Amino acid sequence: QVQLMESGGGSVRPGGSLRVSCKISGNVATVRCMGWFRRRAGQGREGVAFIYRDDGGRNYADSVRDRFTISLDRDQTTVSLQMNNLQPWESGVYYCAADLGRCSGLDQWGYNVWGQGTQVTVSS
Repeated sequence: QVQLMESGGGSVRPGGSLRVSCKISGNVATVRCMGWFRRRAGQGREGVAFIYRDDGGRNYADSVRDRFTISLDRDQTTVSLQMNNLQPWESGVYYCAADLGRCSGLDQWGYNVWGQGTQVTVSS
């Protein structure tokens, strides 16, 4: 089994930066890729970024490209999302997720294991 534990998040002013991280434990070798998703108020959950655990290949939603960076640590057991130039409309709960299959990219439905979520609030 795989377990995920998120950390980070919090509050920041518009234009500020935050970093969220997700520790992967358990049968890490079964994880094909890791994704970050968010659920904004009144919205469904949307894909933000994902990364392949074996080769580090990654991609982003157009709305965050060039502002957010997803990364894996050297042990490939912690995935982080650096978020720069955050805007108020990006406030919400951010989730990490593990895909044990062939990697669903930004499509949430293929992910098998989810973290508990961490709140990100962008407000002046």
